[in-house]
Amino acid sequence: MTNERAYRDAGVDIRLEADGVAALVRELTYRRQGPHAPIGGTGHFAGLIEFGPMVLALATDGVGTKMLVADAVGDWSTVGIDCIAMNANDLYVMNIEPIAFVDYIACDRVDPAKMAEIGRGLNEGARLANLSIVGGETATLAGLVNGLDLAGTVLGVQRRERVITGEKCRPGDLVVGLPSSGVHSNGLSLARRIAGGHGGYDQPFGGHTLGRELLTPTRIYGEVPAITARHEVHGMCHVTGGGLLNLVRLTRFGFSIDAPIAPPPIFDWLQERGDVSREEMYRTFNMGMGFALVVPEDGADGLVREVPGSKVVGAVTEEPGVRLSGRPLE
Repeated sequence: MTNERAYRDAGVDIRLEADGVAALVRELTYRRQGPHAPIGGTGHFAGLIEFGPMVLALATDGVGTKMLVADAVGDWSTVGIDCIAMNANDLYVMNIEPIAFVDYIACDRVDPAKMAEIGRGLNEGARLANLSIVGGETATLAGLVNGLDLAGTVLGVQRRERVITGEKCRPGDLVVGLPSSGVHSNGLSLARRIAGGHGGYDQPFGGHTLGRELLTPTRIYGEVPAITARHEVHGMCHVTGGGLLNLVRLTRFGFSIDAPIAPPPIFDWLQERGDVSREEMYRTFNMGMGFALVVPEDGADGLVREVPGSKVVGAVTEEPGVRLSGRPLE
């Protein structure tokens, strides 16, 4: 019998995290008075701030336990790309262009050579997302941090009428998936556990090693602003931790995913070696679809013809929640 609790057993309880976030958010009641107040509530991929005819947006995220894979392999040159990708993609889902970024590094001891590699990745991520790194903070926290953690915050801007929140999503709309570059920067607690019990990071995989495969940088979906300029898009989703369950952040309606993008081999390897159920895989990983766009039914074909690798994977439904091949994901 496949393991339905694999991610929780690896140390990440998605439901507990949701409860913890809800407990935190319930206490965040103060809102700025006067100009430049926040727009909307919490729960979407980025927070919005009124700025005259424009909207400013902020999002924050980190690389997570992918840093431990980098430590094991001894290569920190790409994790900076992951850090910027995880943040920039959270703005693209609202059709907001990332423009500036600050990083935060917490470590038990500063290693200049490792910092230089991280810097090269951050610089490449900035180039790919066309944003400027305008500052940051490095904190030595011996006794509190064991190793190094990398996170960041991104600032974005857009005209208010161009922001896409998902409020236009309606039953009958189609979901178009964009391919991921691999595992991205989520689900690594489970992936690391499976790798550790089945040969480790040095084993051959796909022309390199398993460790190198897991370090494949998160794709930055910088083409999204051009897509939304040419096509009607009702909502977008960055498929991160929680997998397909991220879709529920867009609308009160539901989603039926019946024809998902074929997962790359790394996901087949993880599922087989870890004895993980299909549903658990789609609750944990992006499974080959790192980004999704919700579009009118009559606009899906044109978008798919234009965007390489894209595919209609499902539809918006009246019934709330997410269903994978007819079975609810919970």
